[in-house]
This record gives sequence, structure tokens and C-alpha cells, in this order.
Amino acid sequence: MNKVNINEKFSLFTDLWSPKIAGELNGQHVKLVKVKGEFVWHKHDHEDELFLVIKGVLTIEFRDRTETIHENEFIIVPRGVEHRPVAPDEAWVLLFEPKETLNTGDTTGVFTKEKLDEI
Repeated sequence: MNKVNINEKFSLFTDLWSPKIAGELNGQHVKLVKVKGEFVWHKHDHEDELFLVIKGVLTIEFRDRTETIHENEFIIVPRGVEHRPVAPDEAWVLLFEPKETLNTGDTTGVFTKEKLDEI
């Protein structure tokens, strides 16, 4: 049982679109990720996904609308909903999702991370 300073954890890495495991509880991972630019369109058939913006601005594009999430705001993307995260400038995001969740969901490619680093 150790407290976690989110800013300290973010200072440990610079790579983009590569989630890091910062904690685990009840079969869920708390992940930290730095993002910039466009991710891939994807969906998660079996998991909901929470995006909490710590720093910057994140846009989540859906096929029928776009949501902009600012610092200290979050959005939950329900399972099965196709989406694409986009950040015009670097943003720091906390993700909360089941530990078996693949970051690119039903899509694989250059952004896919099969094994995540723990920080």
C-alpha cells in the first residue's frame, strides 16, 4: 500500500501511445499514457474504457460525434463503441480498464502494445 504521485510517474517516460501500468485493483489496471496526434479507430468488444485527462486536451472521435475532454475531466467509452483518441498537443491520460484490455482493441498495428511496462 503505497501512494502514487501521478506527476512523478509521468516524469518516468517520454514515449507516446504506450500505456504504462501504474496500479492494479480488482482485475483492473490503472494505466498512464502520453498521447499526441491521431490514434487508430478501434473498439473493445468486452470492456468499457475510462479516459481521465491529467494534462492537456484529448478529443475522442466517435462515428457520429466528437467529445473534447479537458484536464480533470473524464469520459467512459462503453464496450463495443468504435472510437479514436486524438490530441493536437501532448496530453497526459489516465486509463482505467480491465487488465486484459488490448490498447488497440479489435485492431492491431503499429500502436498495438501486447505487453505493458510497469512504472
